[in-house]
Amino acid sequence: MAKIQYYLQNEVLVDCRMYVPKEWTDDTDRCRKAGIPKDIVFKSKSQLALDSIQHLRSLGVRFSWVGIDGGYGKEPHFLSTIDDLGELFVADVHKDQPIYLEDPAPYIPERTSYKGRTPTRRKANSTATEVQAWAAAQPEEAWQRITTRNSTKGILQVDILIQRVWAWNKEESSARYWSLVVRREVDSRETIKYSLSNAPEETTAERLAFMQGQRYFVERAFQDAKGTGGMDHYQVRSWQSWHHHMALVMMSMLFMLQTRLKEKETTPLLSCPDVATLLAKFLPRRDTDIEEVFRQMEVRHKQRQASIDFAYAKQNSKLKESLM
Repeated sequence: MAKIQYYLQNEVLVDCRMYVPKEWTDDTDRCRKAGIPKDIVFKSKSQLALDSIQHLRSLGVRFSWVGIDGGYGKEPHFLSTIDDLGELFVADVHKDQPIYLEDPAPYIPERTSYKGRTPTRRKANSTATEVQAWAAAQPEEAWQRITTRNSTKGILQVDILIQRVWAWNKEESSARYWSLVVRREVDSRETIKYSLSNAPEETTAERLAFMQGQRYFVERAFQDAKGTGGMDHYQVRSWQSWHHHMALVMMSMLFMLQTRLKEKETTPLLSCPDVATLLAKFLPRRDTDIEEVFRQMEVRHKQRQASIDFAYAKQNSKLKESLM
């Protein structure tokens, strides 16, 4: 009997950015107390993502394309900027994403009257449609059944629609000619994902489907970072402490990745939790005697009490200010 060998995808986090809301960057005293550097200005999440992409390129980090979820894919300027940077992307978009099946050829209408303002906003020469409406109108035979990868639950197959479309953000002088990728789950026909990609027109449907599906492993990396690396376990209140914590998490993830790659031939299913369990078993521990256990517990309790005292003091201070 033939045996299908499944190898876990290897993934690791390599960069991070802290999103600082505008109400923080506009409050210098608040930033000073949190240790936020003076040169930090407000940036949207998409601007931080662009910074990350360019920073990684400057370090020589190699990657073939940028995978983008719907939270960022809904921002037309973000996608256009990545396109202008010469980066290949596959971006999830919302179901109401407008597309054009014919080049909208944006134009500024001529002034038809001496009254009123001179037109400045561009208009489209063709009509837009939503991606969900276009997909719903396609015949069943238009869908392609494509195998994307092997998974722990068997061979993963999806139904795919590919269509070249124009995307226009209503401000640029011309539209972008990209690929629309519509993915439907075989066992859940109502589960549909829509993506736009600036991949070359000759890119095959199999390749586009593969690229679209790879963002799953980004989510897996976050799951491992939170569940095993402790990414969401921090209890810090300053800029430097947060970055120290994230750096340690990424270092631990890198160690686990290197261990999994080293052992992939003999133990192909080795996971991050497996590595953490083995470390807990074999690494020497300082807290082997009862005195050390109680000492560490006392330190944690002091930290927790300090945090509680700080919160109450801050609350009382605000209450006093409101009564003055």
